[in-house]
Amino acid sequence: MAFSKKGYDWADAMPAKQGLYDPSNERDACGVGFIINIKGQASHKILRDSENLLCNMSHRGATGADTRDGDGAGVMTAMPHQLLSREFYSLGCKLPPLGQYSTGNLFVQPGDQCMNQFDSIAEQLGLHVVAWRKVPVNSEILGPASHSKEPVVMQPLVVGDWQEERKFQRQLFILKKRAHHEIQGLYVCSLDTRVIVYKGQLTPEQVPEYYVDLRDDAFETHFALVHSRFSTNTFPSWERAQPFSWCAHNGEINTLRGNKNWMRAREGLLHSKAFSPGDLEKTFPIIDELGSDSAALDSVLELLVVSGVMTMPEAVMVMVPEAWQNNPLMPAAKRAFYEWASCVMEPWDGPALLTFSDGRYCGASLDRNGLRPCRYYVTSDDRMICASEVGTVDIEPEMVTRKGRLMPGRMLLVDTREGVIVDDEKLKLQYAQRHPFQQWLDKYQIKLSHLAAKPPVIDDCVPVSQDRRMRAFGYSAEHLSLILSPMVQYGKEPLGSMGNDTVLACLDPEPRLPYEYFRELFAQVTNPPIDPIREKIVMSLACHIGPEGNLLEISDRQAHRLSLDSPLLTGSELAAIRGMSAQYPEWTSHTIDITFDVADGVAGYKSALDRVCEEARAAIDRDTKILILSDTMASAERVALSALLAAGAVHHYLVATKLRAKVALLVETGEARETHHFCVLVGYGVDAICPYMIYEAIAKLHRENVLPDKPVSQLIAQFRGAVDDGFRKVMSKMGISTLQSYKGAQIFEALGVASEVIDKCFVGTASRVQGTTLEGFAADALARHDIAYGPVIAVMGDDGEYNWRKGGGKHINTPAAISSLQDAVRTKNKAAWLKYTEASQKSIEDCTLRGLLEIHADESRAIPLEEVEPWTSIVKRFCTGAMSYGSISKEAHTALAVAMNRLGGKSNSGEGGEDPERSIPRNGDSERSAIKQVASGRFGVTSNYLADADELQIKMAQGAKAGEGGELLGTKVSREIAKTRHTTPGVTLVSPPPHHDIYSIEDLKQLIFDLKSANQRARISVKLVSEVGIGVVASGVVKALADHILVAGHDGGTGAARWTGIKYAGLPWELGLAETHQTLVLNDLRGRVVLQTDGQLKTARDVAIAAMLGAEEFGFATTPLITLGCVYLRRCHQNNCAVGVATQDPVLRAKFRGQPEHVINFFYYLAEDLRSIMAMLGIRSVNELVGRTEFLRTKPNYQFTKGELDLGLLLKPAHEMRPGVATYNVVGQEHQIESRLDSRLLPDLLESLRTGKPGEVETEICNTDRAVGTILSYHLSVAHGLEGLPQGTVRLRLRGSAGQSLGAFLAPGIAIDLEGDANDYVGKGLSGGQIIVYPPRASTFDSHLNIIVGNVCLFGATSGEAFIGGIAAERFAVRNSGALAVVEGVGDHGCEYMTGGRVVVLGNVGRNFAAGMSGGLAYVLAEGFDDMCNKESVDLETVHGEEACWLKRTIQRHADLTGSKHARGVVDRFSELLPRFVKVFPKDYKRVLAEETAKETTKETTDNTVSVEPVANDVVDIEDALVDESLLSDRVQKLDKLRGFVKYRRRGDKYRNAKKRVNDWDELSTRQTKSQLQVQAARCLDCGIPFCQSDTDGCPIGNVIPKWNELVFKDQWRDAFDRLMATNNFPEFTGRVCPAPCEGACVAGISELPVAIKSIEAAIIDHAWEMGWMQAVPPRNRSSWKVAVVGSGPAGLAAAEQLNSVGHLVTVFEREDCIGGLLTYGIPNMKLDKRLVQRRVDKMAAEGIEFVTNAHIGVTHSATDLLSSFDAVLLATGATWPRDLNIEGRQLEGVYFAMDFLTASTKSLLHNKGGISAAGKHVVVIGGGDTGNDCIGTSVRQGAASVTNFELLPQPPRERSADNPWPQYPRVYRIDYGHEEVISRWGKDPRIYSISAKRFLGDNNRLCGIETVRVQWTREGDRWSMEEVAGSEEVVEADLVFLAMGFLGPENKVIEELGVKQGPRSNVETGDGSYQTNVEGVFAAGDCRRGQSLIVWGINEGRMAAREIDTWLRSSNGHGGSHLPISGGIIPRTISAIKAPVS
Repeated sequence: MAFSKKGYDWADAMPAKQGLYDPSNERDACGVGFIINIKGQASHKILRDSENLLCNMSHRGATGADTRDGDGAGVMTAMPHQLLSREFYSLGCKLPPLGQYSTGNLFVQPGDQCMNQFDSIAEQLGLHVVAWRKVPVNSEILGPASHSKEPVVMQPLVVGDWQEERKFQRQLFILKKRAHHEIQGLYVCSLDTRVIVYKGQLTPEQVPEYYVDLRDDAFETHFALVHSRFSTNTFPSWERAQPFSWCAHNGEINTLRGNKNWMRAREGLLHSKAFSPGDLEKTFPIIDELGSDSAALDSVLELLVVSGVMTMPEAVMVMVPEAWQNNPLMPAAKRAFYEWASCVMEPWDGPALLTFSDGRYCGASLDRNGLRPCRYYVTSDDRMICASEVGTVDIEPEMVTRKGRLMPGRMLLVDTREGVIVDDEKLKLQYAQRHPFQQWLDKYQIKLSHLAAKPPVIDDCVPVSQDRRMRAFGYSAEHLSLILSPMVQYGKEPLGSMGNDTVLACLDPEPRLPYEYFRELFAQVTNPPIDPIREKIVMSLACHIGPEGNLLEISDRQAHRLSLDSPLLTGSELAAIRGMSAQYPEWTSHTIDITFDVADGVAGYKSALDRVCEEARAAIDRDTKILILSDTMASAERVALSALLAAGAVHHYLVATKLRAKVALLVETGEARETHHFCVLVGYGVDAICPYMIYEAIAKLHRENVLPDKPVSQLIAQFRGAVDDGFRKVMSKMGISTLQSYKGAQIFEALGVASEVIDKCFVGTASRVQGTTLEGFAADALARHDIAYGPVIAVMGDDGEYNWRKGGGKHINTPAAISSLQDAVRTKNKAAWLKYTEASQKSIEDCTLRGLLEIHADESRAIPLEEVEPWTSIVKRFCTGAMSYGSISKEAHTALAVAMNRLGGKSNSGEGGEDPERSIPRNGDSERSAIKQVASGRFGVTSNYLADADELQIKMAQGAKAGEGGELLGTKVSREIAKTRHTTPGVTLVSPPPHHDIYSIEDLKQLIFDLKSANQRARISVKLVSEVGIGVVASGVVKALADHILVAGHDGGTGAARWTGIKYAGLPWELGLAETHQTLVLNDLRGRVVLQTDGQLKTARDVAIAAMLGAEEFGFATTPLITLGCVYLRRCHQNNCAVGVATQDPVLRAKFRGQPEHVINFFYYLAEDLRSIMAMLGIRSVNELVGRTEFLRTKPNYQFTKGELDLGLLLKPAHEMRPGVATYNVVGQEHQIESRLDSRLLPDLLESLRTGKPGEVETEICNTDRAVGTILSYHLSVAHGLEGLPQGTVRLRLRGSAGQSLGAFLAPGIAIDLEGDANDYVGKGLSGGQIIVYPPRASTFDSHLNIIVGNVCLFGATSGEAFIGGIAAERFAVRNSGALAVVEGVGDHGCEYMTGGRVVVLGNVGRNFAAGMSGGLAYVLAEGFDDMCNKESVDLETVHGEEACWLKRTIQRHADLTGSKHARGVVDRFSELLPRFVKVFPKDYKRVLAEETAKETTKETTDNTVSVEPVANDVVDIEDALVDESLLSDRVQKLDKLRGFVKYRRRGDKYRNAKKRVNDWDELSTRQTKSQLQVQAARCLDCGIPFCQSDTDGCPIGNVIPKWNELVFKDQWRDAFDRLMATNNFPEFTGRVCPAPCEGACVAGISELPVAIKSIEAAIIDHAWEMGWMQAVPPRNRSSWKVAVVGSGPAGLAAAEQLNSVGHLVTVFEREDCIGGLLTYGIPNMKLDKRLVQRRVDKMAAEGIEFVTNAHIGVTHSATDLLSSFDAVLLATGATWPRDLNIEGRQLEGVYFAMDFLTASTKSLLHNKGGISAAGKHVVVIGGGDTGNDCIGTSVRQGAASVTNFELLPQPPRERSADNPWPQYPRVYRIDYGHEEVISRWGKDPRIYSISAKRFLGDNNRLCGIETVRVQWTREGDRWSMEEVAGSEEVVEADLVFLAMGFLGPENKVIEELGVKQGPRSNVETGDGSYQTNVEGVFAAGDCRRGQSLIVWGINEGRMAAREIDTWLRSSNGHGGSHLPISGGIIPRTISAIKAPVS
């Protein structure tokens, strides 16, 4: 075979990049270890023992489909000189003495070509290849995959100038690097004088079988370093096996991309006298781009050592340093060394156990966080066995002199030349004291505090609302209030909930910042995230910036860098850095302007980027040390480049030219403002950022009293603190500890960014669907700029980025979809279901990748529906999401379970545990969740919980907050929740990310093993989240024997998470699912696993697409919650869910109305719709649909607005990538349950487990015996439930070294006695059992000084006991919630996040003890404990009294059970030692105990909620008992905004007394005071989806009601006024006469009375007039365009005001004698005072609008002339043609249209003109509604003798009927002002329902009565029918009749003259969504276009028509788009985006 590649992937082992599979994403993990003779004595036994070491860790590796195909294994040994002498002698060569020659194993292709080239390079270097030896191998044992790429293994004998050993080593280094770079088909395993590596794609057992040398007795070595690999793929990869040349690595370098980039940049600085001129450069690149992270680390380690600059241990210290920054106990010299090292190189950060050897030294080093296990024995015969596990090599107990473990950040080193184990501390101090590092730092290091201080933030006094720069940079009020304000006030990032359902940035037609395209990557499975809260001590944001030194030397000048504590700079700090050359002359800075001239347009953007890069290079050529990219020059004339694109371009340009290490790169920007922005900048190489605009915003908001009254400097400090915490959180998601490592590491995927942008600015970043181009980003920047500097200063509003806002950012969940769905499932309303699917499909199309796809069907394939799999079968594939009990209420959680159990689907418990009582059927229903989530065993995970499941789901990540743990605020942790979660009531739970028991893929494999043992019948599922590389992770998960994988999308819901995580972590499920499916098929693993996806699945189309992309099961979370009543408040984290879904408040839970039937109906509809799709495609079963992407295609002619997305990779059929293999699950995994030790013990113990009869077994145990006791616990739990059996009923007596997870989930009644030691996870999830571990009785060491159990013991224990006769390693009793443990010492992070139980520690502890501990107690006897304890959450106390007695008894028990001499000594000296015991008492636990004691003392009764204040059962009217406004104002300061809707009574504006008000024409209502209105505003929920402004049922103009309610609540009336006026031109009108559909749609109205929105609206505008804020403001600039508006009603006036605001010349024509139309003459004065109308008209006139009255266009004025005189004409004539009642007698005098009466009445009032009078008359009003009611009120005031109102329809119900669901306008019986006045005067309601007028009766042509008949209404389906009631005829006396039956349409005069087309109902006809008529330049708006409607609709019509007219005028003249807003006050982009149709 011929291989074409060089270096790594030399043999084309990996498949080519195809579909979404990319071989560069491959990951691996491993088991490592070494065995060494400390004295350096070689023997063959060392090698043979290493076989056992390697093979006994085979469970940490993996195999492919064929068990003979391993993932890779190998061994490094000393050079086998004796063997090689013999072998080379047989080739005719006499081997020189050891050290004078070199050899190694090389993988080569057949033939001599590679060897000839190798010989040639060697000769060029002065070396000579004497001979080649073909290494004998046994190929017959290989599997098919490894055999297919098997190389020829050759050993060259290389000689040179051996007398200069270092020179010889350097020559060999150069030879090896050049061979990799220059020779195709060759790979060098090792080439050295002292060590040799044998490795390959082998199983551990195959290594000695394959390499014949290894079984040769002549092969002697003093050490053997082994490695077994667990790869995430099944592809043959010989070269990726380890060890490498110098090291073996178990772990993952999370910062690899950055390390590679920085190393490449440093190559420009590398020079060394040790190398001949030109030789060093020939080794570049030092790091092979195709190599793994381990190979990259090996390459740099080799460079540092070979160059002679460092020894191997020293180099390891530099590359993988300890966590030194936050360790005050570290010796100063060592600390100085590490600080100097941080100036030289960033850490290679990630979980790492690094083993290494150069022949003399053999050692291991552990990462700073201790995230890999490493245990070792030292024996009496001078051997050390070090490995990932103990028990790998059999050793007699009496020979063991020491048992230890490698501690975090520490190094274990054996020096075989000296024959000693080198002490870590001494070793490092030795290196630290080799040079005066502290002196170097003192002399050369520059700290920010050394620089001269500069002035603070300058506030330019421009209000936030008018700051155009903020708009240009994309700021919104929503961002300032939702994100910035909490960061500034509380120093924390704010929480959000319900996930992220907004449109992807690449699909959004509106401008988006480039940061929003970047998704944070996160650790899942192959490496762990870090806990940034409780393990903050290992993290650091400190960084050195500025020119680096030469890596290949150690010098003082390397310390000459600027040290920053955080990457965020204030303006004064940046100014100090900019001017630092005054103090440090060589530190010159250069500021590069990153703005460009707006006139340069789109092309100017790219030119500016190029110019910035060139300017950066020129500055470096001038020896500039600091580059500052600044956009402060942004202005009306200059547009800013994105700081991200500019910085990324400069960074990568400088990396490519190897100049980046010579300069500091700073950014001064107004664009970046939130944590994610800063993270992306730093991630792409920026050293520090000064976000000047955010500081200015803070100063402005402080000045405007929006922020607390604290110094601005303090507020900025809190903001920076929040960002710093955010940095830690984002870094921790990827397992990165230091910002220095994070910088430039590019831990992101770009979603929807074109490759041209990636190649220029973000080299190496994954961007798999292409997308936005540079032109697209440029157009966005220009559009933002144009809006900011447009003709009007738009109010900075809510753009709908976070919460749905009408007209704002698009969201998947919309009001229309939610309301239609609830209607559909509650009433089985198919029409509503169709509305739901239509609305959902529209939002899916707008927001998601799958929205770009269409299902392509061939009609000829269609089959009858009845041939398709039935819906009852399909629904079994549906699951509800993992919503924990705690995040949602018991009622909601249970309803989901009942529904899914009825259907045969599955509900998911979530991570919060589940009440065992739910397993007991009730009323024939099962309430248990079939899926029990484990979430790393965090909450309530017991043996019983696990045994009672059909599926066990390991939550590796969550879609809404990937890489983070869950968060449950203390307000939701009620007693019930605390009991279920085994925690303390009222204490916030912030879960750690899953790293405590999952460090890597092999640890996940172990957890799968544990869970399968805990429930053999359950399917084991692993939940992953979509991100680049998930396919290879999933492959590893399948190889780890998972039965099921869930790929979750980024947009899943969550009960609580920080907004950065919600918005920017994870990717769409479409990408993750397709990549997973493709990669599993490519690996032939797909058939072994079930694949599921979830994430905003809404419709059957979503399900069908998911199936076609590879899923066979489907998860739903948000949508089922919506069916149960959720309305997307996004307030889950606040415990104030108004509908009882996501709350633990019993008052609110009582409002829950959901039923299981609602969920069932949803899934029925969904399954039936899916069947229809399948029938259309000719598919009979879901399995047939899986992976069939050929049915999908991108929609033709889809208009991409910023650059074309290419979904080709997504749609590549997996079955074409590897034909003939399974594409869906066809076979189960082989878990080999029967081979486990428990299974072998079960027959002897089964009777005991079932009956409770005592049973005992005794047996040997070894490290391959894992999870012992767990299968037994399953059988016990099934038989006896949670209670189990009495302690010790079943006892296991074990001897030896136990494998991982000894006693995991051990049930009550089972006891394990282990004589020996154990590996990691002892007692994980201990569930009531007892574990006793003690050293072998024959041991000679002191137990309390030696390690006996591994990491993470007792993790998540809930009950039981553990007695550990020795020291436990790291993370002991983490999240212990109920177990008792006694141990004789623990490592770092002991008792972290503990919530219950008791722990006794009789020895020293590691750092960070008790971090985050909130419950339980610990008793510690340790030296220096105060320094080791994290006291943030605990108090330290003494032990005394009864507690001391208990402690002594417990220690005595421990001594008796373990035989511990140390414990006996403590008991014997107990009185003496008692004062030294420290009681660790969590503050939260102490508080709860104190509260309980207080309650018992006062005999108070309590309910089951945890709340800040008592919950009232009745609503409160706080004004009722308070008359004094000042007292009310004081009370308002303490209002509860969170629960105001349920706490305070609704209070609208009260009508004046009815008897009094009928005597005048003054306004009906009296306004509330400001304080009263603040109480009403406190009732507003500020919903995530405010239905009050919804498209279908809420406010048509999109008033941002929650926002101005909030501002009124905060007493910010001016801001509330600005926000109100941004959406509503005439709130003084709408606040008085609008029937308030917004209140009908108010969410509070679902269970309470709605918010008094109208009252607040009217009060805001009235207050504005009072304060003088309503001033005439003529436009700054006038256009030349003239617009005529015909009609001066709401639509006409709104249009006129809008058009005038942008400078057009507007004339309004009104046919009446007064301006106002309906407002003036159609609405009575008591309802709308005409002075208010005139006041507004006067203001408009003062602003330049011309009004012409008595101008009846088409009658008195020619319409044609009007059109010719104006550039545009708007018809806003209203619908003035009234509906008539043409019955007999209609001609009689006294029968009038209602509007004629009302007009006459108002004219009489205003102008004293006579008219129709009701005085003394019997009045009948026919028709209801507002007009009818106005007629009633007017008649009463005129003195009518009686008033009667006929209503043809039946009386409405007093509450909503089933066909009138919320949020529709409530069609209910209500008494309006007119009815009240009639009742007040005559004692009865004037309305008569179900009555029909048959004939008007007259006398002398005058009306005298009406002949009527009663009618009866009946309903058949959706249709109503009416029939007269026989015998019900009646004559009603009447002198006047007013016909108030609505209007038919507009008058036709002007319409006919202009030739405007009319519709069937005579309304003016316009295009869909348009206001333009068929006549050029003529537009229509208001009732004349849409028919009779509300005043708010008229205003909206006028506003939208004005925008269209403005757009038409501008575009027809080449002036761009309109700057007028759409509904909601949002201004869409004014500069067109790039249009790119689909290919």
